[in-house]
Amino acid sequence: MDVQFAQVVRELSGLILTRGPKLCNFVEWRGFKVVYKRYASLYFCMCINQDDNELEILEIIHHFVEILDRYFGSVCELDLIFNFHKAYYILDELLIAGELQESSKKTVARLIAAQDSLVEAAKEQASSISNMIAQATK
Repeated sequence: MDVQFAQVVRELSGLILTRGPKLCNFVEWRGFKVVYKRYASLYFCMCINQDDNELEILEIIHHFVEILDRYFGSVCELDLIFNFHKAYYILDELLIAGELQESSKKTVARLIAAQDSLVEAAKEQASSISNMIAQATK
């Protein structure tokens, strides 16, 4: 992990985790605003410019978590650890340059399902090619 990235994570974690549950979900940090939302044991954070709308970002975070819940069936920390690439793919379908791209959960679910089927087809093709090579080299 990059040293600077680790420092940012450590600094923001200390700032957010020490806040009381009744405080607002916005924190000023290094000339930016950090918007965060806690879902069970998971925290989702976005760093935004001072003039961006915090409530819109809270809605985007909630929208992202709803889609993760739908995809993983009640998303948990292990889902994100072992399937981080899928979580990033979902986020890429939602946002472009920090702005909401797709607000329809059904559309995102359809795009994710299409991506998953492409991945499965590629795995099957690679497996069949491996089997052909293995049989040809016997």
